[in-house]
Amino acid sequence: MKQNPTRTCAVLVDLPDIVVLRADRDGPMLQVHVETGATSAGCPDCGVVAQVKERVVVKYCDLPVYGVASTLFWHKRRWRCSDRDCSKKTWTEEDRRIAAPRMAITDRAGRWATRAVGEAGRSVNDVAGTLGCDWHTVNDAVLAYGTALIEHPERFGTVTALGLDETGFVRLAPYYRTSFITSIVDVGQGQLLDIVEGRGGQGSKEWLKNRDPAWKAAITHGTLDLSSAYKAVFTAELPDATLVADPFHVVKLATSKLDETRRRVQNETLGHRGHKDDPLYRCRRLLTKAEERLSEDGRSKLLNLLEAGDPKGDVATAWHAKEAVRELYSHQDQELAITWLDELAADLSDKIRPPEVRSLGRTLKRWRLEITAWHACHFTNGPTEAMNNLIKRIKRVAFGFTSFRNYRTRSLLYAGKPNWSLLETIRPR
Repeated sequence: MKQNPTRTCAVLVDLPDIVVLRADRDGPMLQVHVETGATSAGCPDCGVVAQVKERVVVKYCDLPVYGVASTLFWHKRRWRCSDRDCSKKTWTEEDRRIAAPRMAITDRAGRWATRAVGEAGRSVNDVAGTLGCDWHTVNDAVLAYGTALIEHPERFGTVTALGLDETGFVRLAPYYRTSFITSIVDVGQGQLLDIVEGRGGQGSKEWLKNRDPAWKAAITHGTLDLSSAYKAVFTAELPDATLVADPFHVVKLATSKLDETRRRVQNETLGHRGHKDDPLYRCRRLLTKAEERLSEDGRSKLLNLLEAGDPKGDVATAWHAKEAVRELYSHQDQELAITWLDELAADLSDKIRPPEVRSLGRTLKRWRLEITAWHACHFTNGPTEAMNNLIKRIKRVAFGFTSFRNYRTRSLLYAGKPNWSLLETIRPR
């Protein structure tokens, strides 16, 4: 059966009621020329039947055809009102099925690029190479379609546990100081709600202040590391929420105090930083290892090295303090945890303890309620750290960001769980 070549091309283009004028091959690029089927139009102001003034050919980046990058040339009609008294003199036809206004990419290619960049996590430059266009064309499409997805009012629902944490954003001249962002995460669902600029808590406080009071009232727990700034955010905006100090950061603090003690004693006894043959330097890995994971040989080696390099027993004291903090999470009884922590904090704060251990004791005493709250709810900041890892993956794929708007959009499209089924309903302005 003989078929009309133009009709076959129209099926491949897959734009209903769009007339395919011709298709050419320009080197590695496929060029398709189309026009709408409109033969008349009314003036949008007065309704008088308009006349065609001229035709303007507009170039759009389109989806590849059988692996070949393609360009769509839309022969637009420019209409002129027949009524001389009408204020609407001329206008150019629009058809959102082909492309949104002021976009250099077709509607379908823009939606595909948004999904490829946002859901699949591909870089904008990679997608631009697939489509055969420049970086700005794809990025503009991702911002136009993606912003509507991440700002959809139903992207996240009721949140019962909220987590805050910071991660590095960019280092820019002068001085190349690192700028940070704060991740706001639904810890219960493992969803990135938003990211705000800064790490001091002001941005997240403003974000919470702009939320609906009924939505905030549903939040019963707030997870955080041992940050006074984030604690102040929860206290000011979510005063009824139970704050939970992340167990990982509590143990990390104890381990860091142990390492500070080891380095201080190393300098006091030998007068220099650790060398490979120094006892305290040789046992640095064994000190951070969990005691129950030490073999008999490992434990014997650790005790012998401490005996050789720790004459006053400061490092051994810090090591036992670290293990005592770890032991706090070996059970799930909150009342027992409070009693244990109070006695531990008092013991570590004794004047005979090394200064690093006393500092640890003061911190445990100051955060006693937040630390022991874990034993009742078992919420941690782990999902927040996981979202930070996803954000960092996007940053690595893009080889870094300098625009916070691009950074936020890409991060929320990838880790913010937008409803991708709504992508077909979005109409960029």
